[in-house]
Amino acid sequence: MSVTVIGGGAAGCLAAILLARGGESVTLLEKNARIGRKIYITGKGRCNLTADYPPQEFLGKVVRGEKFLRSAVYGFSPEDTKEFFNAAGVELITERGGRVFPATQKSTTVIDALSREMDLAGVNFVAGAEVLSATVDEGGFSVKTADGREYVSDRLVVATGGKSYPSTGSTGDGYRFAEGFGHTVVKPVPSLAQLITVEDVVALKGLSLKNVTLSAYAPDGKRLASEFGEMLFTDKGLSGPVALSVSARVNRASGVKLSLDLKPALSREKLDARVLRDFSERPNADIQNAMRALLPARLDAFVLKKAGVSPSKKVNSVTKDERGRIVDTLKGLSFTLHSVAPFEEAVVTSGGVTLAELTPACGSRLCDGLYFAGEVIDADALTGGYNMQIAFSTAAAVARDILKKEGR
Repeated sequence: MSVTVIGGGAAGCLAAILLARGGESVTLLEKNARIGRKIYITGKGRCNLTADYPPQEFLGKVVRGEKFLRSAVYGFSPEDTKEFFNAAGVELITERGGRVFPATQKSTTVIDALSREMDLAGVNFVAGAEVLSATVDEGGFSVKTADGREYVSDRLVVATGGKSYPSTGSTGDGYRFAEGFGHTVVKPVPSLAQLITVEDVVALKGLSLKNVTLSAYAPDGKRLASEFGEMLFTDKGLSGPVALSVSARVNRASGVKLSLDLKPALSREKLDARVLRDFSERPNADIQNAMRALLPARLDAFVLKKAGVSPSKKVNSVTKDERGRIVDTLKGLSFTLHSVAPFEEAVVTSGGVTLAELTPACGSRLCDGLYFAGEVIDADALTGGYNMQIAFSTAAAVARDILKKEGR
């Protein structure tokens, strides 16, 4: 039997390899000159290819599609991903937070391994094949490309990615193909992207913070997200791991308020005592200078402005009420979310082919022989290798199902 795979990203490549290893005749169509354009920039060019956690813990980091992905992730876990790449000759290292990278620290190592395994398995790889349409009739699936070619197969796997980083070729083509087969597509929105704030934070651009907690709240006060870790100010808002993770929880919400706890290890009472002690040691100093023990330069002035206290005010003239406002601001530096950064800056896409129309093996419930894998489906997770693993897990689920139906 023959299979056409559209998309040479993480999901498409692994699906093609596993299917070809199982004896299927596989053709992989990729619009770019080579596979893995998005893999190339993953993990800032180092390729964070999975999150090294057991399935249950892994699934706890999934934002959309946790129940749906359970079968796929248990069927091809982060451990299976590591074993696949080890067998392909890629030495791996695991860093803080379970992030797994090739020991070379180069994404090209992963791309080259996938390319090599595709060749060894006998995958027919067609580069520069921009797919214009995908249809089905009694003769099978027909995929037509911009160069006038037609590829006919018994089964079709759509692994075209989402809309994030469109410069890599992820331009939402898979959604169009899915709708053509009658599938519903949940509106795609950017995820794992910086949080653009209403407030002007350009003065804090480049300032990195560690061990902070960023929380997001709906207009009714309900907490939507809370993340602890590292954060970075940009010229437009908040970025870094905690901000990216929060973006995954708020990208479909409106009227979101952000609260940054700069001292989460201290209760309000203990922080107040710490501030009082620092002030007592420098009673004649300007308050901005006295706060340097608590905050990095630039952020101290920003916090004081938010608290409504003049940075040039002498410590010995600060009232109890003013000190209280400073402490409250340190425990909850507030921002109003304007928007999540656009697809051009987003790591992944949230949204895609609705899961209710797919089997646990990512097969279409509407069209026999049609499958979807990776970012094109409505499933996404937090930053840290989770989304790459979702691509691998869903690809493996597709391959297992096709091979099982073929009795292989």
